[in-house]
Amino acid sequence: MNDPKNQNQNQINIELSDEMAEGVYSNLAVITHSGTEFVVDFIKMMPGVPKAKVKSRIILTPHHAKRLYRALKENIAKYEAVHGTIKETEGGDMPFQLSGPVGQA
Repeated sequence: MNDPKNQNQNQINIELSDEMAEGVYSNLAVITHSGTEFVVDFIKMMPGVPKAKVKSRIILTPHHAKRLYRALKENIAKYEAVHGTIKETEGGDMPFQLSGPVGQA
C-alpha cells in the first residue's frame, strides 16, 4: 500500500508570488548553448520597433533542457488533441536578423 509519509516526502511545495503569477508576455525566444548549459531568452518584439528587450532569461542544464523539451512536446500534443493542429507561419523564418551569441553544437 501507499505510505502517506512517503508521499509527503516526494512532494515539493512550490510558491508563486503575485508578481510572478502575472507572467510576462513573449513572442520570441532565442536559444543558445554551451557544453554545460542552455540559455533561453524570452523577448517581446513590437511591430515597427527596431529594438526588442529580453523580458526573461532562463538558464538550464542540458538534462533539464531535454526534460523541458519533452514536457513541451507532450503538452503541445495534448493541446492539439483538444483544439486541433497549431498552424505555423509559412516559411517559419524570422523576417529579421538577430545579432548576439551563436549557439555551439
